[in-house]
Amino acid sequence: MTLYAAYGTNLDPARMGERCPHSPLRSTGWLAGWRLTFGGEEHGWDGALATIVQDPVEQVFVAVYDVTDEDEVALDGWESADTGLYRKTRVRVSTMNGELVVWAYVLDAYEGGLPSASYLGVLADAADAAGAPDDYTSALRMRPCRSTGL
Repeated sequence: MTLYAAYGTNLDPARMGERCPHSPLRSTGWLAGWRLTFGGEEHGWDGALATIVQDPVEQVFVAVYDVTDEDEVALDGWESADTGLYRKTRVRVSTMNGELVVWAYVLDAYEGGLPSASYLGVLADAADAAGAPDDYTSALRMRPCRSTGL
């Protein structure tokens, strides 16, 4: 088992249960020194994609999962890590039970661009499902988003 920190749609335990049925939720916590941002607008079908970048004054809410080797392969497919869109990096997560060294996906594209309103809603709903604080999910819902042109 390896430890994985989810910060995007995989924050939702139900979604992770479908994608990685053998990989239980271990904890939630904060990825200090990183911020949630968006990039790779040209790769997303509905705007920019979620990623994390280092930032000394920010933090990102995460859910930590114990991921089996089999589920890791499946998750790499879901996250397009098997195509090179996302890469894995080691990060340190602060939980109520101490610090954990885990891996997280980082978008291999330039930062910039706006996500769609629907994507931000899915991210905020996933954060709610994982137990993120209300101010965190509210801030997600209030982020600037891509105009639909309607």
